[in-house]
Amino acid sequence: MDTWTGNFDFDAQRIADRLVVFMLDAMRYALRLSCVDRIVRVVEIAALPQAPEIVLGIINVHGEIIPVIDVRKRFCLPQRELELDSHLVIARTTRRRVALAVDAALGVVEGTAQNTTAGDKILPRLNYVQGVVRLPEGLVLIHNLDTFLSLEEENTLEQAMKLN
Repeated sequence: MDTWTGNFDFDAQRIADRLVVFMLDAMRYALRLSCVDRIVRVVEIAALPQAPEIVLGIINVHGEIIPVIDVRKRFCLPQRELELDSHLVIARTTRRRVALAVDAALGVVEGTAQNTTAGDKILPRLNYVQGVVRLPEGLVLIHNLDTFLSLEEENTLEQAMKLN
């Protein structure tokens, strides 16, 4: 499994402001660096019967079985086959580790008070979005990984993982 080797400078004071940016089609999205474990090139994804529709399947990472989330489906983007240059962003929610299937991981950027707007200031109860960071290349939506799965999807996934 090829691991992405971006510049991860773990300065404890600034880690909360660092974001891992990835692409889906022409849009940039981000997760907080503190929740990302690693980024790998796409690998074979095994089917997971009885999993929620948003789950593509499972992968084995060093003996740990991790569900792969179809981010395109969650954001209502057109479906696209994973390609050899696609990436999996392996990250932690408060409940489990998950892999997000993305077109490409771009790297780590700095989010500051000057270039970041909280999601609730844009639109109250904005699903999945913690905020927006303004970069010279354009806007990047910062996502809250803990809200990617609904409670029902989380419970269905838990049951499917136990059965397999």
